Amino acid sequence: MNSDGSLLRPSESTAAGGALRDGQGRLLGAFSMNLGRCTITRAEIWGALRGLQMAWDSGHRRVELQLDSTTAISLLSPGSPTNHQHANLVIQFRELLGRDWEVVIRHIYREANFLADCLAHKGHLLYPGAFSVTCMDPDVERWLLYDSVGGFVVREVN
Repeated sequence: MNSDGSLLRPSESTAAGGALRDGQGRLLGAFSMNLGRCTITRAEIWGALRGLQMAWDSGHRRVELQLDSTTAISLLSPGSPTNHQHANLVIQFRELLGRDWEVVIRHIYREANFLADCLAHKGHLLYPGAFSVTCMDPDVERWLLYDSVGGFVVREVN
């Protein structure tokens, strides 16, 4: 399960998206959400929460959740404090984690998260709420293939 958040400036519009894939990279489900105005961290957490709920609802009981936000990962990790502005979402996420299943949360670089990024950006075009992607548009197909074959983009890291 890959998820991502998106923030557009100057409007401060946020969205989230994610994709559930099997071990061979085949798409099992996807979503995009328009979140209105909130922080990018909140959008990242919404994406993780919605993605994990999608995995649970689909009957998957061994899931690797991949996020490119170290801030979201640190807030979602067991043992981190919940006295912050995202506490309500973090508590929902942890309750979901506490169910009878195996979930591993792993950081990935944003260059390996293009499909979720594409789906998050599509959320800006929606009315507030979430929807499941039922048909593949060319962007989703391209980034699904790109992520599944391990494509990469070179970037300079300071």
